[in-house]
Amino acid sequence: MWTSSRASVYYVSKAVPETDLALMRRSDELRLSYPFAGNRMLCNMVRQAGIEISRKHVTTPMRRLGLEALHHKPVTSPRHPTHTVFTYLLRDLSIDCANQV
Repeated sequence: MWTSSRASVYYVSKAVPETDLALMRRSDELRLSYPFAGNRMLCNMVRQAGIEISRKHVTTPMRRLGLEALHHKPVTSPRHPTHTVFTYLLRDLSIDCANQV
């Protein structure tokens, strides 16, 4: 029998504060103009607008909205030019029973 803790049963979610909603609205507007901006750049832009805010306080609404800076991700698995490429020998075979090959 599956039981859950009482904390999850009686949990009531809190409403998002109005300041965070205004920050999310402003960061969404800035993201449309600057899609390459990350949390550091957005923090500096919001500070220039006259709102004193920390970088970590900008990160939370960005994560909640699903925003991420557009940049090149690292290419972690490129093929080495000297490695040989082996052909797939079973491509045209129809395997009908176990241990056929």
